[in-house]
Amino acid sequence: MENAMSEEMYEPTERTVPTRGRDRASYDRALVHSILDEGYLCHLGFVRDGRPVVLPTLYGRSGERLYVHGSTGSRPLRMAGAAGDGIPVCLTVTRVDGLVLAKSAFHHSMNYRSVVVHGTARDVLDEAERAAALDVLVEQVVPGRSADSRRANAKEMAATAVIALDLREVSVKLRTGGPNDDPADLDLPYWSGVVPVSETLGTPVPADPSPALPDYLAATA
Repeated sequence: MENAMSEEMYEPTERTVPTRGRDRASYDRALVHSILDEGYLCHLGFVRDGRPVVLPTLYGRSGERLYVHGSTGSRPLRMAGAAGDGIPVCLTVTRVDGLVLAKSAFHHSMNYRSVVVHGTARDVLDEAERAAALDVLVEQVVPGRSADSRRANAKEMAATAVIALDLREVSVKLRTGGPNDDPADLDLPYWSGVVPVSETLGTPVPADPSPALPDYLAATA
């Protein structure tokens, strides 16, 4: 039973247990994967010269590992390589599902699902893993695209750095439902409820007289 639980759940740690709203925290592995697989934009936090830095960037998930890529001149990627053993990072991904409007300004909120990953990001040096990681990143943004585009050549690979972050210290925090109005406010004459938020893709715009729209983009047309 204990082994089954460890496969289904991430082990909570001091860094992954929130100080507030613990009832909204989850360590469910399938939930973490589902949130990560919906998105492709993350925020990567690290310390540079004693100061915190947070950068928005693309990510891709392959099993229990996240990949982030960028130029070899990118500071966090350069730091990961220079450090040898990698650099401590905190990576976050958030999906906003609704704006929660309450009777009082104090109780306004959002419905959201947020993944926070703590760990050490390492420089990916193995050429085969780097090539596979770049495919993962392309697939994260547009599933099916990696097989329908030219892969990076030697010059492009030399200019590209990739870091990997394993999913070990991971947590989810989420909110669902309507506003939590104070009983004394329920009769106030203000609208309250939830404004749903969703992300949609627009109609693809060709850059030139390209071939017919590929099947993996047909759903967005």
